[in-house]
Amino acid sequence: VQLQASGGGLVQPGGSLRLSCAASGSIFSRNLMGWYRQAPGKQREVVATITSSGITTYADSVKGRFTVSRDIAENTVYLQMNSLKFEDTAVYYCNIVWPLGNYWGKGTQVTVSS
Repeated sequence: VQLQASGGGLVQPGGSLRLSCAASGSIFSRNLMGWYRQAPGKQREVVATITSSGITTYADSVKGRFTVSRDIAENTVYLQMNSLKFEDTAVYYCNIVWPLGNYWGKGTQVTVSS
């Protein structure tokens, strides 16, 4: 299983970015896809997750600003990030997990700076 993330970049505070992550390979149909992030000097933390049935969860710090969605047919998960703040700066990783599988993509850098 491979995960390919894209969409990171440099954005000003208050701006928006959309991350995408496509999973390929032998993927169990019932799975959880999600986004995590790791800022310099900090531990990796969960940002948002979405089940194959569309149930979502969000970190408190991003509720109301970020939206996670997925395309089941394409095994792709998206993260729409609005009203970005300095503290959102981090490397963002996508993940897919099911009972016998747990896979990570390479991170994509998101930098919020004026």
